[in-house]
Amino acid sequence: MKYVAAGVRRLTVVPIAVLSLLVLPLNFINAATAQPDRASDDKAAIRATITDYIEGYYLNDAARMERSLHPHYLKHTINGSNGELKIADKIGMEMVQEVRNKEKVAPVSERKEEITILDIDGDVAFVKLVATHWTDYMTLSKQNGE
Repeated sequence: MKYVAAGVRRLTVVPIAVLSLLVLPLNFINAATAQPDRASDDKAAIRATITDYIEGYYLNDAARMERSLHPHYLKHTINGSNGELKIADKIGMEMVQEVRNKEKVAPVSERKEEITILDIDGDVAFVKLVATHWTDYMTLSKQNGE
């Protein structure tokens, strides 16, 4: 299944991101058995996308991060202190390039990736990712039934 996400990141930071994923479609014998299996498959696909995104960052794996990002990925980061908000935008390829340019892999002790699927409604999911230095809130959407 392919998902596209518009997310929100918070640390003091809030980005809007677009992620995508691909999982092979499954065939079901009847609708009664398909629903629980589909929900399970959707959750696995969502987790796989978010995992590729954050582990691509931590491991300096630009290819892994890039495959998790939709071509129209755009992240808005809102940083605020003392009542002052700063907003920065970044497209997916900028993030991929940053990962390519990182000098060191994040040590295991500095990697945190808590993924919580907050809601799935049809082809849309809302996910929370707690990373080491920030929290992302992402809205994912299936594209073309994938």
